Amino acid sequence: MHLMKQANTLATMIFVVASFTFVNQVDAQEDRRLPVVHPHAHAHNDYLHARPLLDALDQGFCSVEADIYLVDGELLVAHDRDQLKIERSLKQLYLEPLRKRIKTNAGKVHPDGPGFTLLIDIKSDAESTFLALNELLGQYDEVFTRIDGDKVTDKAVTAIVSGNRANETILAQSPRFVGIDGRLSDLNSDLLAHQMPLISDHWGRNFRWRGDGAISDDDAAKLKNIIQQVHARNRRVRFWSIPDKPIAWKTLHEAGVDLINTDKLKELSVFLQ
Repeated sequence: MHLMKQANTLATMIFVVASFTFVNQVDAQEDRRLPVVHPHAHAHNDYLHARPLLDALDQGFCSVEADIYLVDGELLVAHDRDQLKIERSLKQLYLEPLRKRIKTNAGKVHPDGPGFTLLIDIKSDAESTFLALNELLGQYDEVFTRIDGDKVTDKAVTAIVSGNRANETILAQSPRFVGIDGRLSDLNSDLLAHQMPLISDHWGRNFRWRGDGAISDDDAAKLKNIIQQVHARNRRVRFWSIPDKPIAWKTLHEAGVDLINTDKLKELSVFLQ
């Protein structure tokens, strides 16, 4: 009887240990699950997050934004000049991690996901910064979409220049590794989609609605008209300084806005799921 009790106790202990191990393995597998990919999610001022690029990727974002300054030949990432640090370069925070990830994922940022957008907001001199940027991106030819004349070679990441834009210099460059982020004043521009793939503008300067209650009929009609014009030219549309909360995300998403601007990565990711 004593031996039987010992055997039962041992069996129970083995079962408990095995169950605990199985649960831990399941938890580990859950932790390694790929995120739900969100083609419409855009990480505004992405570099301000604890882990630039990586936090956005962990939430399934397909578009991120980085502000850059040209300083002594280096492209450094920061919102304001007094925040610049040599170790926070565009290369270290974005280009190298993207190259590594694309190599790991057989040519894509997200496995089996759509294309990825790197929106680069130039804060320093438009022309010299662009030329340095284009040269740098050329060192990552396997990562970034390349344009030679009117020939477009699509890659995993499309780079788009915003902020200070030297449009004529950009369009004259060949090969070119960036497109131009247009404004609402460019709605009727004759530029091709690979030259100006995106139209972005300030929400509050163009709409009265601030995310309280339902959007007005006038603003809804204006938004619909803008989206129709943008899509007719095979471009995408984005607004910054939107009311950064679910009612605005829902309104813009349902209207057909292509990139929803947010500083709240996890919240928008959960909302879009």
